[in-house]
Amino acid sequence: MGHAFDAIIIGAGQAGPSLAGRLTAAGMSVLIVERKLFGGTCVNTGCMPTKTMVASAYAAHLARRGADYGVVIEQPVRVDMKRVRQRADTVSFNARTGVETWLRGMRNCTVVEGHARFAGAHTLAVDGVLFQAPRIFINVGGRANIPDMPGIRDVDYLTNTTMMQLDTLPRHLVVIGGSYIGLEFAQMYRRFGAQVTVVEKGPRLVGREDADVSEAIRTILENEGIACRLDANCIAFKRHADGTEVHLDCDSGARNVAGSHVLLAIGRRPNTDDLGLDKAGIETDERGYIKVDDFLATTAEGVWALGDCNGQGAFTHTAYNDYEIVAANLLDGESRKVSDRVPAYALYIDPPLGRAGMSETQARATGRPILVSKRPMSRVGRAVEKDETQGFMKIVADAQTQQILGAAILGTSGDEAIHGIIDAMSAGVGYPALKWAVPVHPTVSELIPTVLGDLAAPVPT
Repeated sequence: MGHAFDAIIIGAGQAGPSLAGRLTAAGMSVLIVERKLFGGTCVNTGCMPTKTMVASAYAAHLARRGADYGVVIEQPVRVDMKRVRQRADTVSFNARTGVETWLRGMRNCTVVEGHARFAGAHTLAVDGVLFQAPRIFINVGGRANIPDMPGIRDVDYLTNTTMMQLDTLPRHLVVIGGSYIGLEFAQMYRRFGAQVTVVEKGPRLVGREDADVSEAIRTILENEGIACRLDANCIAFKRHADGTEVHLDCDSGARNVAGSHVLLAIGRRPNTDDLGLDKAGIETDERGYIKVDDFLATTAEGVWALGDCNGQGAFTHTAYNDYEIVAANLLDGESRKVSDRVPAYALYIDPPLGRAGMSETQARATGRPILVSKRPMSRVGRAVEKDETQGFMKIVADAQTQQILGAAILGTSGDEAIHGIIDAMSAGVGYPALKWAVPVHPTVSELIPTVLGDLAAPVPT
């Protein structure tokens, strides 16, 4: 019959450990299975190590600008890539060790390392040992997507994971993919001192954003010396004396670019292809994401999917919210749903982009009457004082209901200031209530009431 538990969690990423804590506190026996690294993508190859490296890149950038602030650095700024990697490794190691120690010390929680596969509706096999539970939670995360592009199997390439293993500076980094992950690495390595080219198949960077946001991001990157090659509609690879030659077939500019290193940043795919989901009656969509309902239940009774593998959000904060939803519904008698949360995320270039809700483009597409307000960061006192005035703030609202529909804050502290919008949207507070807030000066957030006060009907497109 195998070993029996009240609940089994597959994966120790963002949602799994916290869920184990709630379930064991409720008196359940829990098995958590991790096949590789405790903490998941965020701790090991995502948020924590990359933002540690972003901080190092920002320090190098600021040091080079020291004279602008009256700080004179007599010698050229030098970046120690081994030290940069060591900082990132230390942050990841400490977080990973903390998660594992917490789980192994958790009462009523059993930790098993290995590859879990379904052997039946509520039975898992881990390296030949069977485990059973009436409740199973899948939290297996995702990995870099590697499209079958011409020549890709003939050359060396990096992903967001293997980039973390570099401790030397690429001479010329070619980033394939002009979206969130790719742009963070592009600016980071440019600030470390590498030549960087971003190759994007679409007509603009971060195509899901409004055109003015995309264009402003491109300007920020190009001002730092990053080459952006757009409309690269025939990307192919072959070996080159300098490393790898990338064929672009762009409408303008050279049709080839040779780089010492190539980073593939072309989206993510879920780690669901080797779990034996079919043996449990768990359905996936055409991209491999596990199908879930608004309560994160799969098509199999008593099985839930949380985090990146369910296609409901590819972020640490959405994975954690998945845990909150499942725990609240199972243990607290609530009825929380995925559709209740406000979509929000950030792009961690410098300055960062904070996003919440709909873009202006999406709001216009609904056909409802909307109001829009936009203010350049050059008119934000805090940005002027820091001499970091690139970007703008933009808020979109419903003209009839007075609800905020979305916002984009591309500028210094944009990833923090956006939370004033997220909180208001989550609380269902109409924008007039925020117009009379008295925020702290001098901050970026203090301009939110001012921007809301300038809301007006947008110019027709």
